[in-house]
Amino acid sequence: MSALIDIIRTYTTADFLHDLALVGFAYGYILLTILIPVFLEKKNIISKYIARKSIHFFTGLVVLIVPFFILPLYAVVIALSLTITVYFSARHSSVKQLQELYEAIGEEAEEKAGRLQGPFYYSLSITLLFTIFVFFAPYQLYFPICGILIMIISDSLASVVGKKYGRIKIAFSYTGSQRTLEGSLTFFITAFLLCYGAFYYYGLFNPNNQKILTLDLVLIYSLLTALAGTIFELFSPSTTDDLTVPLATTAMIYLLALL
Repeated sequence: MSALIDIIRTYTTADFLHDLALVGFAYGYILLTILIPVFLEKKNIISKYIARKSIHFFTGLVVLIVPFFILPLYAVVIALSLTITVYFSARHSSVKQLQELYEAIGEEAEEKAGRLQGPFYYSLSITLLFTIFVFFAPYQLYFPICGILIMIISDSLASVVGKKYGRIKIAFSYTGSQRTLEGSLTFFITAFLLCYGAFYYYGLFNPNNQKILTLDLVLIYSLLTALAGTIFELFSPSTTDDLTVPLATTAMIYLLALL
């Protein structure tokens, strides 16, 4: 918390204008990555599945700009506003646009609830991660970014590969879902590459107010994060893995880093 207070104390008008521009960019990017797939789905140009996956993939990539905020508290505000928007995107929403969002990307498994459960967990995990790190470790934002990236990309690619090429089944009765060895390997490999890129860029190549890492730490953190993410994804129910995987993975790697 003291680190965030120090940032606020030295915050200038120029810093505010810099962050304001980033906020505008972030909201503009988020709107485009949501509205375009919804529009294309309504015109029957793409399927509901593709619209949902497009939003899942592209919208979350906005987290890559968070370390460039001078006062990263703005990232929490953006993530929280997105979480609230998704929460009220329901079948019977009084806001037409939110109702259309539900109709465009809602899955069959969400019919009973009548709201976007998966996207809500997705945005909630981003909000929780950035809230915790902005307040308690604002100079180590590469940790939540890695946890979020593997949720956005590794989980999606593992699902695609598992469904199309998966031959060796891995099932746990209590999770209510089935994984494949091919999908889990895809998860691990892509998670390692994503984490290596994030830790290297934000911690070594262009720290930009982040705690500097060594190349050895970049490699170790990447391997451990990828391994932890793969294990948590393997044992997490598919209905809640957008929440459990990034939170558990980030918590584990951060605690290991403290040691």
